[in-house]
Formats: sequence, structure tokens, C-alpha cells
Amino acid sequence: MTSPTLESKPEPNRVLSVDFFRGFTMFMLVSGVTGLFVELTSRARGGPVIAALGNQLEHVDWVGLHAWDLIQPFFMFIVGVAMPFSLTKRLERGDSWGQVIRHALLRSFLLLLLGWMVEADGPTYNLCNVLAQLSVTYLVAFLLMRAPAALQVAISFALVITTDLLYRFWLVEGFNQPYTPDRNFGSWVDIALTGHLGPGGWVSFNAIPTSAHTIWGVLVGWMLLKDWPARRKIQVLLAFGAVGTVSGYALGLFIPIIKHTCTSSFIIVSGGWCLVAMAFSYWLIDVLNFRRLGLFFAIVGMNPIFIYLFSHRGGKEILARMARPFTHRLFGWTGEMFMNMATIAVVAALMWYLCYFLYKRRIFIRL
Repeated sequence: MTSPTLESKPEPNRVLSVDFFRGFTMFMLVSGVTGLFVELTSRARGGPVIAALGNQLEHVDWVGLHAWDLIQPFFMFIVGVAMPFSLTKRLERGDSWGQVIRHALLRSFLLLLLGWMVEADGPTYNLCNVLAQLSVTYLVAFLLMRAPAALQVAISFALVITTDLLYRFWLVEGFNQPYTPDRNFGSWVDIALTGHLGPGGWVSFNAIPTSAHTIWGVLVGWMLLKDWPARRKIQVLLAFGAVGTVSGYALGLFIPIIKHTCTSSFIIVSGGWCLVAMAFSYWLIDVLNFRRLGLFFAIVGMNPIFIYLFSHRGGKEILARMARPFTHRLFGWTGEMFMNMATIAVVAALMWYLCYFLYKRRIFIRL
């Protein structure tokens, strides 16, 4: 899609809330702005409200769900939402289905390659990062895009249920404990693929069950393209979102909600939150017409691969080193905590400005 300028109106079939959702997710993922709350919490400052926010902006150690655990599902989901818009435009401009398939296969391969490069450390590597996972979920969702909605839903749940069964009934001794870190089926897969366990209990096999998030995103994208009243779209999103969140939390009473291995309860509850967040974004940006807020975050989402790689390959640390001489000089009298917070805020602003710099020059780095 051609990106709107600050002065122009967006394209007629463009849903700015999709760009807003993707940009907000990317901003949270790469900017480090969450460190403001974490810094306050770590020093027992700000009271119980800030402490609660800081807690929500960190991953759960193992069982449970914090807001920060939703960032990756949000990203997988919104990639799916954007896919019908992209496919529709490619077909409208005359691309054949064969050309579209070749582009999808190439994109999936490049995402996998970049994901491998991001995490490679000498002779070791893992495939637990967002790009490597997305290479799988994107391809699975793409291959199902033109299938009936009921079939897409059925396959998405089949992936989740099959994963759950593999974890429960895997017979390899030492890797048959479904809810124990480094002793489960996903850990066995990582050793088979890479020769070592994934970091911190994370597993590469998450790409299979998490494909459900991208598939559900595709279905939402097709719905947003329909000529339905905004109220109906929001009602559908909220209804299915409520079912997902309630069902996921209820299932969590029997199957622990574990993001590290993407248990079925986690996939369902986080999928429900994805739908609720999409409904809120659509209502805020496309119904209430907060277009400038939408564009502020959309600018970050217009170069997602670039800003992710920049952040995770040392770019954020470079910006922090550039900022510290100024923030320490200006805020040194306030103490270490506020100096750190000032640095975090400046780095987040510089990350956004870098995206804005590319946006103004219409430079969009895409696969």
C-alpha cells in the first residue's frame, strides 16, 4: 500500500487502524519505552499503580499472562490482518497468482534467514525470535488465504490441538513433561534442530500453534475489507474476542497459560485479546477519527523489518550511547533513576524519528 502523507487523505480502501495497530505494537517492541515503568518499579518508586504497570510490562516467568506477553501475538495477528489488503492490491495491479505465490515463498525464506541471523551467536543459533516465527506463520496463513473461512478456522484449531497433544503424549524420556521448562516436546525439537535448548525455556515449535494468530488475522482482514457498517465490524470483533478471552482463561484452569511454549490456553486467550485490541483500534482511529494519533504510530509500522533489525542488532544501544552525555549532563542533578529514564525517553524518541525520517522520504524497506 502507498503510505499516506501527513497532509493527504489515506487511500479509499485503507483502514488506518491496521497501520496504527502494527505501528503501536512495533513501537512497544523496539523503542524500550516500557523501561520507564520498569525503572520506577525496580526502585520501588511511583506507588502501587506504577508497580502494577511495571509488572505488566515484563514477561511472566513461566505460568500466567502479563500485557507484555501479548506483544508477539499482536504482531503475528496484525501481519495476518494486513495480508488481504496487500493481496488485493497486488491482484488489482495485474500480478498473477503465480507471481504472488513466488513472492510469498521468497518473503518467508528471507524472514527465516533474517531471523536466523538476528539470533546467531558464533556457531550457535536459535529460531525463537519474531522474524523466524513469522516466516512460518506467514506462509501457513498465506497458503490458506483463499480457503473458506470455516476451513481456515478448523485448520487453525487443528494446529493448536495437535500441538497440545504432542506435548502431552510425547514419549521421549526426559522430554515428556508438557509444562516443565526444557523438559517438553518443544525443547526436544530445538535440540533436534539446533543442537541445544532455546533460551529461557522458549521453543522454536511455537511457530506452529502461533500460526493460528496469523490465520485469525487474515480472517479479520477480509472482514475489514467488507462493505459492512463500522458498528457491525466492531460487534463481531468484540463478540469473538470476548469468547476467546473467557474461554482461554477458563481453559487455563486445566492447561496452564504458558507463553514460552504457546499452550492452547495461551493461544486462545491471547487471540481473544488480539480481537479486542483490534476492535478498540478500529473504533478509536477509523470511527472516532483520531487520524493523527493513528499516523503517529503507523509511521513506525511502515518500516517494521528495518526498525526491528536496527533495534536488535545494536542500533538502540548506539542511540543510548549518543544520548547519555546529554541526558547525564542535563539530568545528573536528579539522580541515577531519572537520568536513566531521560535516556530511555530520548532513545524512544530517536527511534520514532528515524522511522519518520524514512517515511518523509518515502523509503519503505520491505521484503
